[in-house]
Amino acid sequence: MTKTDTETTHAPATFYDGQTPVSHVVSLAVSDDERLLQISGAGLGPEHYWPLDDIREHRDQALRQGAMFGCPKEGEARLTIHKPDTVAEMRAVCPNLTRSDVPSRTYRKLAFWGIGAVASVLLIVFVIIPALADRLAVLIPVEQEAALGRTVVTQMEGFFGAEQAGDLTCSSPAGDAALEKMVARLEAEVDSPYELDVRVLDVDMINAFAVPGGQVVLFRGLIGNATRPEMVAGVLAHEIGHVVNRDPTRLMLRAAGSAGIMGMLLGDFTGGTAILLVSEQLVSANYQQGAEEDADTFAHEVLAATGLPSAALGEFFRLVREKYGDVDGILSHLVSHPDLAGRAERAKEADVTASGDFTPVLSDAEWQALRGICGPEDG
Repeated sequence: MTKTDTETTHAPATFYDGQTPVSHVVSLAVSDDERLLQISGAGLGPEHYWPLDDIREHRDQALRQGAMFGCPKEGEARLTIHKPDTVAEMRAVCPNLTRSDVPSRTYRKLAFWGIGAVASVLLIVFVIIPALADRLAVLIPVEQEAALGRTVVTQMEGFFGAEQAGDLTCSSPAGDAALEKMVARLEAEVDSPYELDVRVLDVDMINAFAVPGGQVVLFRGLIGNATRPEMVAGVLAHEIGHVVNRDPTRLMLRAAGSAGIMGMLLGDFTGGTAILLVSEQLVSANYQQGAEEDADTFAHEVLAATGLPSAALGEFFRLVREKYGDVDGILSHLVSHPDLAGRAERAKEADVTASGDFTPVLSDAEWQALRGICGPEDG
């Protein structure tokens, strides 16, 4: 490829005009002023002149050697050069081979639509699905919620290592009787569409959580760390508040997303509805602050109505805070909010019983039975 208007270098190059599927063997030449590439060949018709500044190199994975070039002003026309040294010459004389010809306004449009797409996803995730979950939570039949809750508990036992359902559920005659007595005293003052089902799991974690359908799970670690039964009663009253307000169902609908919402409404509680994912989320349940405040208030009112001290719930918050601090994570919604001290103080202020002036929720013997419901304590 020479730099003259008349002399050409006959190189192995082919040219497609972009209008017909016919290829033409062509010769190339660069004008003396180094501004134009002349493309000519038998049967091609009029010669083509491409400004060197406008030539772009195109990637073509089918080419084992050589390179393909184009010129935006000639539409889909393509020039393929097979000879490596001619390709090198082209790359030397064409200054803008890799320059993008997409107008800057196109990038602005892409950015605009990209931001719009992200905003739409965020709107769905954080606004539409939560609002939909809140509305649908009250439409799911109680029986369906209870079935969902049983599935959740089974999944949770598997999450903590149980080989089959019930492996981690603690039970003893005296312990069960003590737990039933505590539940009965609280349930007498609760207007709930559910029949409460409270159980203890043999898990050494200071935690408790409510699941859909009137079910509450207490962990052995919570009972073992409480210094008196009224602390456990306070936590249980808090969880019953979540049950009555259907907070677990709302949380699961939000976590499962649209597919999970449809599955739960249709009664599909198998793995297809991401039950395991949302079950794990319930263990570290971080309800909205408003839901937590409502559950605390509910607990204060129920404890007052049953003649039990809400200050005991505050004592439990302080015990957890002293042991773990204000932390996030696996310690559940009992400790996932940073204002444990404030919640403890509000529980104390809501207490309507004088110190010691109440009928204990359990006797000393019953309290020991509840503490031993999972078997003898280690150590």
